[in-house]
Amino acid sequence: MAVSDHVDLSTFMEGVKKRNPGQTEFIQAVQEVAQDVYDFISDKEEYHTAQILRRIAEPDRVVSFRVCWEDDNHNIRVQRGWRVQNNNAIGPYKGGIRFHPSVTESVLKFLAFEQTFKNSLTGLPMGGGKGGSNFNPRGKSDSEVMRFCQSFMTELYRHIGPNTDVPAGDIGVGAREIGYMFGQYKRITGRWEGVLTGKALEFGGSQMRPEATGYGAVYFLRNMLQHQDQDIEGKTAVISGAGNVATHAAEKITELGGKVLTMSDSGGFIHDPDGIDQEKIDWIKKLKNERRGRISEYADEFSGASYHEDERPWNVECDLAMPCATQNELNEDEAKALVKNGVQAVSEGANMPTTLEGVHVFQEAQIMYGPGKAANAGGVAVSGLEMSQNAERISWNQERLGDMLTDLMEGIHEKCVEHGKDGEGNVNYVKGANIAGFKKVADAMLAFGVV
Repeated sequence: MAVSDHVDLSTFMEGVKKRNPGQTEFIQAVQEVAQDVYDFISDKEEYHTAQILRRIAEPDRVVSFRVCWEDDNHNIRVQRGWRVQNNNAIGPYKGGIRFHPSVTESVLKFLAFEQTFKNSLTGLPMGGGKGGSNFNPRGKSDSEVMRFCQSFMTELYRHIGPNTDVPAGDIGVGAREIGYMFGQYKRITGRWEGVLTGKALEFGGSQMRPEATGYGAVYFLRNMLQHQDQDIEGKTAVISGAGNVATHAAEKITELGGKVLTMSDSGGFIHDPDGIDQEKIDWIKKLKNERRGRISEYADEFSGASYHEDERPWNVECDLAMPCATQNELNEDEAKALVKNGVQAVSEGANMPTTLEGVHVFQEAQIMYGPGKAANAGGVAVSGLEMSQNAERISWNQERLGDMLTDLMEGIHEKCVEHGKDGEGNVNYVKGANIAGFKKVADAMLAFGVV
């Protein structure tokens, strides 16, 4: 007879730390989920007997490989690449590829773990995975980026497939990089198939994919506000980041009548009290996507705006906050500053951008707080729709995809409310997202037996 494992949370986490020494990002992600899930499964013997949480917190596999490429000066360069395939209980592994110097195995394991629950929340048949390299595309020529992407895919192609693992873009990987990798996959295999998402429209991409994560995070923000009989119109918002997610979040906030005050990059943030309107957002898009410039240039271009070097925007007074840059960019003190300055709601466009201590500050203050696995699931949701379009050899128009994205984000919000409401009108969105995401994956794993 199987013996159930009823260890307490602290003992469970000690085991996670022992098995993953030094992997602080991954341990943080598991802790954040486990502290909510443990209460949910306390009286559910089947989850303990099958050790479901332990199994989800152990990736199916972690593939690590060398990536050699030649720079424009004919020097041979060596990077490391990874693909973490965390769980495929409800569908093929699905998750982005990140090219950034900060990429480590720990970072990718945390992202793949989070992706498992995020994909579950969408209701689409997608498992969780993530990949990337410590390659830095900044300052590289197009030819260097192409050669790196081709070398990266020369190894990765054997681990992915439309029914196995379908990567997408992430930090440092946009339409250019996806195109180079898809071309190399097609060259090696001789097959055109939906093995990557985030592709250009010319070869199977989705019309809403560039906007989806940023728009979806704003839709989730709107859903949280509407649940409390409020709206975005007339409210001020601080946003971090200046990439794809941040610019489209700013675009949608502006469209819905809000005023965006800040954007940022790794060098600092700009504050524009007059508001970052659509014309200014378009300028930032060109700055980042075409000229590959720094956000500091904004303050030189637009009078009234100020640039704050080596700072983050969380001390600026606002009604709404959207961290859209990277993990752990909003700490406990910054969360306290936001609360002190009257923030009403936080919606995460990035993955785990708020530290655990910061999350606790928001929860204790009963701030509406949408965690990344729920709030930024719009991107992977539209990636899932791109997979469907590729499989059927069809293309949906922007209006239909926009309606589907709106419905998907409403559905995610409803699941969070169902599992996160406290009976007094408040919703713990972290708890709701963790439990709803876990339950679907866990029940599928139980149905398969121990595999």
